[in-house]
Amino acid sequence: MTEPGKDLVLRAPGLGEIVIPAAELVERFSRASGPGGQGVNTTDSRVELLFDPGASAAFSTAQRDRLLERLSDRLVSGRLRLVGSEYRSQRRNRAAVRERLRDLLVDALAPPAAARRPTRPTRGSQSRRLDAKRRRSDVKSGRGRVPPTHD
Repeated sequence: MTEPGKDLVLRAPGLGEIVIPAAELVERFSRASGPGGQGVNTTDSRVELLFDPGASAAFSTAQRDRLLERLSDRLVSGRLRLVGSEYRSQRRNRAAVRERLRDLLVDALAPPAAARRPTRPTRGSQSRRLDAKRRRSDVKSGRGRVPPTHD
């Protein structure tokens, strides 16, 4: 779990280690709805985390371009916005939102899957396919009207 208020560290196979400085993560707090008893009206436990991947110095140019392309539908004015209010404590909400941001960035930074290498059907599979077509054709051709017999 990531520690609120500290740098965010991204680790993944093929990615190495990327450290996002805490200064690039903007956190805003407000009152959350839902359970909380007497403290729900006085505690700012809802967390909104804002991060601008385009302005971050933590990524290389290629990584930044990949992030902006893959997260384009989630960016608002170039910033990524995540909200957390599932827990009653602000600290747990902060940690949960940072964890979600970390997972989102690691997924977006993952290298693209290798392109499919086309293969040709084997001779056996082609002959089986044609045999099946022939059998099906015979079945269907036997279905028509039965010609009248002249006795």
